[in-house]
Amino acid sequence: MSRSGADLALLLLGGFRVLVDDAIMELAERGYEDFRPVHDFAMRAIAAGADNASELGRRLSVSKQAAAKTVAVLEERGYVARGTDPLDARRKRLQVTALGFEVMRVGEAVFDELRDKWKRKIGAKQLERLEADLAALVGAATVRIETPGWIAHSLDETT
Repeated sequence: MSRSGADLALLLLGGFRVLVDDAIMELAERGYEDFRPVHDFAMRAIAAGADNASELGRRLSVSKQAAAKTVAVLEERGYVARGTDPLDARRKRLQVTALGFEVMRVGEAVFDELRDKWKRKIGAKQLERLEADLAALVGAATVRIETPGWIAHSLDETT
């Protein structure tokens, strides 16, 4: 059966969506029912140095207001906190909390478990081949996880 390029794009997007949806459901079962994919993107950007809403917005390709709203949600839920800047006591810097790092580690473990589930479903060799083929098609440069770009259409949808 011959498929179109659009079919391929939808299959790839569908695979991504299935993994993310399954991960979110599993995180909820493990006690993180308030966690969303964009929260992970934001926390990874903060951990990588986006220590204020303006910089977070730039890294996530969203407005400063949308980034500030996400920060407020993450602070309320205990995933990030504002700490004092050692160079300027008037400035407050965003920091990922221990709880934030914990949920990111748990999420990574969940994705490993989901990969194992796919391996059992299609076989180890098939999954390795799929990964190798995808790597060959998309190149060596991986997607920067802290920059969701188009995937974060609106942070308002996930808060």
